[in-house]
Amino acid sequence: QVQLVESGGGLVQPGGSLRLSCAASGIIFSINAMGWYRQAPGKERELVATITSGVITNYADSVKGRFTISRDNAKNTAYLQMNSLKPEDTAVYYCNSHSPFGSDYWGKGTLVTVSS
Repeated sequence: QVQLVESGGGLVQPGGSLRLSCAASGIIFSINAMGWYRQAPGKERELVATITSGVITNYADSVKGRFTISRDNAKNTAYLQMNSLKPEDTAVYYCNSHSPFGSDYWGKGTLVTVSS
């Protein structure tokens, strides 16, 4: 059974930082691409960042220079380091795992609220 469990969300002031984690089980983590997506209230889910099995990263323009995606294959965990947070970063953040065989898996999400 595939499980992706996000953690690390919470309330933070503008300009602050958070690190999200995504612990994966039931997949061959090292060969899967991992990604973070977010969905703000009343908006569609959007891509935040992805990292391939070969550690090639891709970022949405809105987070470039502020967010960093990484992975630890030994721990089956992906991370999203978020710095210089803005109120517009407020959203539920979802972890995604995409296998080379075309399967997609999603976590249940973790809420990030950026507010003073």
